[in-house]
This record gives sequence, C-alpha cells and structure tokens, in this order.
Amino acid sequence: MTPARSGTPFAALPKAELHLHLEGSIAPATAALIATRNGFTISEREASRRYNYTDFNGFLDAFKWVTKFLQTPEDYSLVLHRLTDELLSQNVVYAEVTTSVGVMLKRGQNVEANFTALRETAERARARGLQIQWIFDAARQFGPAAAMEVAQLASRLQIGGVVAFGMGGDELAYPAEDFRAVYTFARSEGLHLVAHAGEVGGPDSIQDAIERLGAERIGHGIAAVRDPALMDSLAARRIPLENCISSNLRTGALARQLDKTGPQAEDHPLKKFFDCGMRVVLSTDDPAMFHTDLLSEYDKAAALGFQTSELVRLAQMSFEAAFLPPEDKRSLLESFQSRAKALGLL
Repeated sequence: MTPARSGTPFAALPKAELHLHLEGSIAPATAALIATRNGFTISEREASRRYNYTDFNGFLDAFKWVTKFLQTPEDYSLVLHRLTDELLSQNVVYAEVTTSVGVMLKRGQNVEANFTALRETAERARARGLQIQWIFDAARQFGPAAAMEVAQLASRLQIGGVVAFGMGGDELAYPAEDFRAVYTFARSEGLHLVAHAGEVGGPDSIQDAIERLGAERIGHGIAAVRDPALMDSLAARRIPLENCISSNLRTGALARQLDKTGPQAEDHPLKKFFDCGMRVVLSTDDPAMFHTDLLSEYDKAAALGFQTSELVRLAQMSFEAAFLPPEDKRSLLESFQSRAKALGLL
C-alpha cells in the first residue's frame, strides 16, 4: 500500500490536535494588527522576519516578542477566532489548546477576563463543529512559585473547560523536583498533567517528568530515541509523546538530540517510536511560528514511511490520548472510524 498524503481523502478525516499553543498560532498579519491597535508600530514583514530562528533560544525570544502585543481579552479572542478558522479548514474536530497563563501573570494581566473571552470564542467554535478544551501552561523559567499560581488558576477555571496543567518554556531552567508540589496540587484538584520534556533536555528529563511530576503525556519527548530502555518503558506504560516534526527542526531540538548538523524531517524519530509500539500523537506546537499546519505535519509523517493504515492509526491515537470523559472519547472515536471507513481509509 502506498503512503497517504494529506490530500483527499485523508484531508477529510476528522482530526484532533493535542499539542497546540494559542500564542504560537499568531500569524504575522494578526501580530501586526494586534500590535497596531495596542500602540506598537510593526509590519507584517517584521513579524515574518522575527519568525526565523535556528535554535531554541531564538524561538523563545520570538515567542516573548509576539506575546507582548497581547494586552486585552479582545486580543486573545481574535487569536482564537483565527485559529478556529484554520483548524476547521483542516477538519480538526477536537483540540486541547495550551495558553501561556504564566506569561499573562508575568505581564500583570487579568487571566480570568482573558479566559472568559477565550471561552466565549470557543463556544462559538463548538457551534461550528470544533470542541476546544484548555491546558494552562506555566513557564518553567519563571520558577515554582509562579507555576503554583498557574495551577491554582487552572483549578478554579475547570468549569470553563480547563482540563490540564502543563509546563513549557526553558526545559533546562529548573530541575523537575522543584515543581513536584505544584504537580501534586494540580493532581489533587482533578487536573490532568502534562510537561514539556526531552525536547532539548535528555532522556532523564522525560523520566523525571513522569516519575517526579506524574506527567500523563510528554510534550515532544524526542530524547527518548537516545535510550532504547526508556522507549520500551514508554511503550509498556502507554504514555503518549506529543511529537511536532516542524517544531523540532526549526528550534534545533532534533539536531541536538541526534547530535547531527542540519537534520531533515526524515531524520525525525516519530516512525521509530510508532514502530516500537509507543503511543505518539502528531501536533503542530506553534504552527504560525513554525510555518506549518496539521495537514503539513501528516505530509511529513507520510514522508517518514507511514503507510495509509498507519497514518490513520496515528490520527486515531490523538483521540485516544485526549483528556475526555470515556463516553465523549468513545463518541469521537466512533465518528472517526466511521468516517475513515467511508473514505476508504480502513
């Protein structure tokens, strides 16, 4: 069977996105618009220029730069509205969107007002066929006290669709042990737990995120390719890795993990993970900042050697790994399988 590309019929398949940063979806045109209405003078060209970098610190600088323009609830609503359009155009029916609450707090913003605007926009998206739930993200480099503030807000706003607490940012800034109490609190409040680990850190970072923090899913986790025993353990424990091919290339994370200059998409370990029975989900991370979308990521997966049935299985695993009640998950999976059969993909 030949590999499927992201064109018809695969493009018509319902999809889920689980590792997607709201602020990383801000296209250059949107950045320029929001900046202008908040008193900054930047052009779409400048924003595009800022979205070019060759290492992880360069990406963090660009993320810091673009998020400073987000100042009002209306700004966040606009970003989500445009992201919704993008996701619906790719037949994404379910998304867990990460929002950088740690950054909002750092800038003295009213998180609850921002989230009210996001929730209202998400409700309109639901009417159009896209269900959105939320992951509140703490920036690791801001430290454990700031992370606890994010976890407390996530707990209070669960009724609005917050399902998980996570931690991104500079993976090397603090050891995982420093955040154990934060994750223990989040778990006690009924939140799911995620963590970026093994993106630029080593296999031990993944192990720490699981054993010390209790992470249920690992953001990126590509360092696992350096430790076959860890790969076997992740497969046996069915802990999903959220893989983002374009992101890992653009930030230099893949080059770091493979100790290889100028790796290409075909060097990504996603297929190795899949072939050894690990649970992996394919995502975009920060799509505008990495010049990608979910269909493009599936194109890259096909180029890694995924056959049609394997791409369908890869897409299905995103629904299986979603933080949803069993009955809701079952409904989405049944719809997915029905559509895949109707499209001749199963």
